[in-house]
Amino acid sequence: MPQYNDMFELSVADMELIETALQTARDALSEALPAAGSGEEDTLRRIHDLLGRLHNQKIFYYPKGKVYVSG
Repeated sequence: MPQYNDMFELSVADMELIETALQTARDALSEALPAAGSGEEDTLRRIHDLLGRLHNQKIFYYPKGKVYVSG
């Protein structure tokens, strides 16, 4: 049985594209959810979980030596 490759070579642009595609799929599933079955709910949960893990791996920039003002 083949094994999974655990060494990925993805650029930031690749990750951005994946994140955007997941967000689009999430939005489409959310709109169809009232008419959807439990399989779609499970897929929506998995997408939310994956988007959360991608978000948690980001490194956000905060300027050093200056007061940070958000927004």
